[in-house]
Amino acid sequence: MVNQSKSRSSVVGQYGEAFVAQWLEQQGWSILARGWTSRWGELDVVALQQKGTRSPSCLAFVEVKTRSRGNWDEDGLLAITPQKQAKLWKTARLFLAKHPHLAEVPCRFDVALVTVREFPNSQLQALKTLINHESQAPIALREPFTLDRYQLTLHTYLESAFELSD
Repeated sequence: MVNQSKSRSSVVGQYGEAFVAQWLEQQGWSILARGWTSRWGELDVVALQQKGTRSPSCLAFVEVKTRSRGNWDEDGLLAITPQKQAKLWKTARLFLAKHPHLAEVPCRFDVALVTVREFPNSQLQALKTLINHESQAPIALREPFTLDRYQLTLHTYLESAFELSD
């Protein structure tokens, strides 16, 4: 049963990351990486914003927390501990070392909090008639979005959620 729970958790987390990446793209960001791993940890989403044609204006390392309702950690916010922040910073430094052309771009750490509701199997057939997988329907902050058997809501997006440190 634990493996099944972990598997569901992993799938839901991947849906949350894809959901946030799609939202960022709709906001004009380019997604450089999803699920980028190193020995220190994982960067859920790495996104680049370009305001002009000449140079990028911001590189965001986005930590995505996807939780169901009634969770214990304020929708994932309490999971961003100082230890987690240190791991993200080390992982981001390794990402920049592997991508030296981005080393001079201003960076920040963002946090995206996504809530998820899973539909029971009995509702899946009706749900499938509502979903167009080819659709690039816009994702709006705090508005539910249905994907497969899940209803996802990006309810909080924190820019520069914590400071960079050495």
